[in-house]
Amino acid sequence: MWFSKTSETVLKELNSNISTGLSDEEAKKRLSEYGPNRLSTKKKKTLLQLFISQLADVMIYILFGAAIISAMVGEISDSIIILIVIFINAIIGVVQESKAEKALEALKELSTPKAIVKRGGELKEIPSEEVVIGDIIVIDAGRFIPADLRLIESANLKIDEAAFTGESVPADKDAMITIEKDNVTIGDQHNMAFMSTLATYGRGIGVVVGTSMDTQIGKIAKMIDEAEEDSTPLQKRLAQLGKTLGFAAIFICGLIFVIALFQGRDMLEMFLTAISLAVAAIPEGLPAIVAIVLAMGVQRMIKENAIIRKLPAVETLGSVNIICSDKTGTLTQNKMTVTKFYADNSLLNIDNIELEKPSNKLLIHGMILCNDATYTEKSKTGDPTEIALLEAGVKYNLFKESLNEQFQRIDEIPFDSDRKLMTTVNKHEGGLKVFTKGAIDSILKISNKALLGEDIVDLNDEVRKSILKAADEMSDEALRVLACAYKEIDSSNVSIDSLETNLIYVGMMGMIDPPRLEVKDSIKLCKSAGITPIMITGDYRNTAFAIAKELGIAENIDETISGDEIDKFTEETFNENIKDYKVFARVSPEHKVKIVKAFKSHGNIVSMTGDGVNDAPSLKTADIGVAMGITGTDVAKGAADMILTDDNFTTIVSAVEEGRNIYNNIRKSIIFLLSCNFGEIVTLFVAILLNWDTPLLPIHILWVNLITDSFPALSLGVDPGDKGVMNDPPRDPKENLFSGRFGVLLAINGAIMGALTLVAFRVGEHLYPDSLMHAQTMAFVVLAVSQLFYSLSVRNPKKTLFEIGPLTNKYLLGAICLGILLQLAIISIPPIAEIFKVFTLTSRDWGFVILLSLIPFILNELIKILFRKR
Repeated sequence: MWFSKTSETVLKELNSNISTGLSDEEAKKRLSEYGPNRLSTKKKKTLLQLFISQLADVMIYILFGAAIISAMVGEISDSIIILIVIFINAIIGVVQESKAEKALEALKELSTPKAIVKRGGELKEIPSEEVVIGDIIVIDAGRFIPADLRLIESANLKIDEAAFTGESVPADKDAMITIEKDNVTIGDQHNMAFMSTLATYGRGIGVVVGTSMDTQIGKIAKMIDEAEEDSTPLQKRLAQLGKTLGFAAIFICGLIFVIALFQGRDMLEMFLTAISLAVAAIPEGLPAIVAIVLAMGVQRMIKENAIIRKLPAVETLGSVNIICSDKTGTLTQNKMTVTKFYADNSLLNIDNIELEKPSNKLLIHGMILCNDATYTEKSKTGDPTEIALLEAGVKYNLFKESLNEQFQRIDEIPFDSDRKLMTTVNKHEGGLKVFTKGAIDSILKISNKALLGEDIVDLNDEVRKSILKAADEMSDEALRVLACAYKEIDSSNVSIDSLETNLIYVGMMGMIDPPRLEVKDSIKLCKSAGITPIMITGDYRNTAFAIAKELGIAENIDETISGDEIDKFTEETFNENIKDYKVFARVSPEHKVKIVKAFKSHGNIVSMTGDGVNDAPSLKTADIGVAMGITGTDVAKGAADMILTDDNFTTIVSAVEEGRNIYNNIRKSIIFLLSCNFGEIVTLFVAILLNWDTPLLPIHILWVNLITDSFPALSLGVDPGDKGVMNDPPRDPKENLFSGRFGVLLAINGAIMGALTLVAFRVGEHLYPDSLMHAQTMAFVVLAVSQLFYSLSVRNPKKTLFEIGPLTNKYLLGAICLGILLQLAIISIPPIAEIFKVFTLTSRDWGFVILLSLIPFILNELIKILFRKR
C-alpha cells in the first residue's frame, strides 16, 4: 500500500531519485520489463467464430439433420430452404453480437498523450505510454495524471477525481501525510494521484508506482473485461424452449417410427413425415422475429431519448425492480451551486440577498474578489466551489472581471489546505480592503469583530454561538460552507503576516451539487411502478443522505451505509442485509459491483445508472447498465446496455414502460407462433396415428412457419402498448412465458387449428378421392389462413378485438391481407404451385376453407366474452 509509506521509503524501494529521476538507460530497461503504459484488452471473437457459435443450438442441429435427410431422399428444394433458414438465423445472431464493445478502447483514450518527467536530471515531455515505474512526474494545474503516483511534493494541489469517486469537488492532496489504515478508498488517499485524473489547482511532484493494468483505472478495465454478462430472462427462456422443442421433435420422430413399424408403412414415407414433424415442432422464424421485434422497439425508444446498445436489454427493462443510481451527474446536476447564505443573524435562500444591505454586499463582493476562478459566458475554469461563488454573483449582475477592475487586487495569500483560508488585498475607495474566505472555524479564529446590519460588534460568545449554529444547520443539509471576513488597512502599512488577524466576520455561503429538478417526480413514478431507487456514491454519507431524503429515496439515516462499513461485513452477511439500505456512500468501484451482486442474489433484476469511469464495472455487472449520454464518459457508455441521450433520470421510467410493453408484445408473438406450431404437430401426429395419408409436406410447413406466420408475428410485436402497464408491479423474472391462461390458450388454439386442418384434408379426400394433392392443398390453405385470422385474437387475452379497436394495429391487418394474397399466389401461379406441390382450388373449396379458417378467431372472441360475464 503505497499511501501507507513515506515518500522517502517509496523512492528508496523504487530505486528512484527526486532530483535526477531515472536515467534514460534505466527507463528503457524498465519499459522493456513492465511494458508500455497503456491498457490491454482480451482478444475478441472473429466473425467466423461468432458465426459458428450461432450454430451451437439443439434446434439448429435438428434442422441440419432434417436438411441432410431431405437431400438423401431426393427432396433437394426442401433441403436448400432449411439450410437458408439456418444461415439467416446465424447471420442475425452475428450482427447482434459483433456490435463492438467500446469500453476498454475508451479507457485507453483516457490516457494522457504527454507527461513531464525527470530523466537524467532534466525535465522532458514524453508520450505517456513511455512512463515507467519509478519515473518522477511533474504535475501542474490543467494537466492529466499519466500513471498512478505517490506524491512527493505538493503545493495547494487539487485533483478532480469525480470519474473515480463521484465527488463534485476536487480532492485536496498532501504529499507529506502517510495513511496508516488499510482498505482506504480512492477518495481518501490524499497522498496519491491516479492515472487519467486531472490536476485543477496548485502543483506537485510524484513518483510512478503503477502503470498500465496495475493502475486504478487498469483494475477497472480488468473488472470490465472479466465481468460476467448473464443471459436475460427472455434469452434463458428461449434457450430452454429451444431445447424442449428440440427434444420433443426427436421424441415425436422416434414415436412415429415405432407406430410406422406396427402399421407396416413405407420407411421412405416415414422419413419424409419425420422431417415434416421435426420442421413443424421447431419455430424456425422465432429467433429472427424476436430480434426484429426488439429492434423495432429500440427505434421507438430512441424517440424517448434512450439508445439501446444490446437488444436483449429491452425486455430486461420490463423486469427491473431495483435501480441503483450514481449520485453525481445522474441524480444531481454535477455542478456546485450556492443555495443559502447567512448574514445579519439570518439564514436565507440565496435569492434573498439584498445588495443595499452592507453585510450582504460585502459578503458577495468578498466571495467574488477573494477568488481564483474565471467565469465568462463561454467558459468557466477553476475550482467548482469558487465557480459556484462567481455564479452566485452573476445572478445579481456582479461579474468578477468588472469588480477586479474596480477593486484591483494588489496582494494575496493563496489558499492553503492547512490554513483552509485564502486572502486577497484589494484597492478600495482610496485605501485597501482585505478579504479572507475559508472554513468557518478558521475564519472565526482570526476574527474579533462581526458585521451585523450597519454595525460592527464584538465577536463575543453569543454572536459566535449564533454563527456556529447556522453553520451546523447548513452542514445538516449537506451544504459545503464557506465564510468571509474583511478589514480595512492603510495602503502605507501592508504586512503579509498581519493580514489574517483581527478581521471582521461578514457571513457565510452554503453550496451543494443540487438534485436535478425532474428527478423527484421520476422517483415517485419508479415507486408507483414497484421499482426501488437506490443511491450509490463516492460522496460523504451526510451529503448523500441529504440529497436522498430530498428526492424521496431514503427517509432515515439508518438506511445509509458507507464503504468502510461494507468492508466489515462478510459477503453472506452483506447479501442478507442489503435490503435495509437505500443509500451507499464513500464506495469504491469494487463496492459498487458488490452492491449490485448483493441485490441480484435475492433474485432482483438490477439496473445501474452512472456516468463516470468508476461506474463501468457495475454497469456491466448489472442486469441492465444505463449510462448518461451527455455527461457520461465513453467508458461508461461502452459498458452500458442503454444510454440516455438527455441525461434525464425520467427517461429511465419511460424506457421501463416501453420495455414492459415490448416484452408483452414479444410474448404475444411467441404464443402466436407456438400455437401455430402446435397445430401443425397435431395435424401430422393425428394423421399418422389414424394411419391416414400425410396431410402436409415439409415445404408447406416451412412456408407457413417462415412466411405466413412471420408477418403477423412481427405486427404483433408493434402492437400499441397497454396504457395501464405502469400500474402493475415489475414482472417476476421467473415468470413462465406461458403463465396465466397463455399456456392453456396456446394448447387449445393449436389443437383447434390442427383439428380444422385435418377436417379440410378429409373433406378434400372425400371430394377428390383420386387427388391427394388437392386434399393436401385444402389442408395447407386452412392451416395458413386460420393462423392469419387467429392472430387478431392474440392481441389481448381478455379484451375482444372490438374493445381494443380493430384498426389500432394497421400493420397486423396489412400482414393478414399480405398473407392471404401470398397464399393465393402460391396456388394460382403454375410454376410456384409446382414447386409447392399444390392444386388450384375451386370457388366452393375457397368458401369452405375460409369458413373453417374463421373458426379459431370466432371461438376465441366468444370465450373472452363468456369469461368476463362469469
